[in-house]
Amino acid sequence: MPSADRWREYLDRLHPSGLLYATYEHRLIAELDPDRLPRHVAVLADGNRRWARTNAPGKPLSAGYQAGARRLRDFVEWCDEIGIPVVTLWVLSTDNYSRASAEEIGPLLEVIEGLVDELAGTGRWHVHPVGALDLLPPETADHLRTVDVDTSQIDGMMVNIAVSYGGRHELRDAVRSLLAEEARLGTPIEDLAKNLDIEHIAEHLYTRGQPDPDLIIRTSGEQRLSGFLMWQSAHSEFYFCEALWPDFRKVDFIRALRAYGQRERRFGQ
Repeated sequence: MPSADRWREYLDRLHPSGLLYATYEHRLIAELDPDRLPRHVAVLADGNRRWARTNAPGKPLSAGYQAGARRLRDFVEWCDEIGIPVVTLWVLSTDNYSRASAEEIGPLLEVIEGLVDELAGTGRWHVHPVGALDLLPPETADHLRTVDVDTSQIDGMMVNIAVSYGGRHELRDAVRSLLAEEARLGTPIEDLAKNLDIEHIAEHLYTRGQPDPDLIIRTSGEQRLSGFLMWQSAHSEFYFCEALWPDFRKVDFIRALRAYGQRERRFGQ
């Protein structure tokens, strides 16, 4: 009789569309404790370019971006199926945006806009861009803002699209917004410095009004946050996965949820 671990290894090798694989997925989902599920899951969808070099040789790197976007669409569906209220997808960092060439950034922005349109087109979710949108081409920034407004009244899962996002940029923008607001109110800078509290900054973050991420997932074997949700992740749980993002499967996501549910959260203690 094979051990449970050997059985899992065997099932892992089956094609995801197979009956046994689907049965395994359903069993894992049934084992999840609904009282220990995260309210907010964030993902660093890393490894798209490496996937393209291995799986689409000779094709442009945009093949990896497209494969990654398809998996992000799947991921949003998985979160909705499980009942996660908020999901954040980091699709483009400010660092990568500033380093990328025009030949690379153009196709990537097209893929991102296509993903945003597809998510918004379902009519099921509020698609909310978070990031330094002023750094993007004006037509892209305007498009993202329009989608945000058009989906803002939808009573469904919140899907944050972190595009042109950097943790330091977010904190900079939060402080700028706070100072501008207090200036409009006529608050003396000495009074602001004396009374400034954590909540005052939190109210000006890109994700203001949302719960902080309980679980942050990063793929491709990298074990760092790279500035992702620096403020919000103070008490988050992290799950690192070796799979490149386009290869990340539903069963990998369920395992991340299971690992999260088995942890004793200490909230900084």
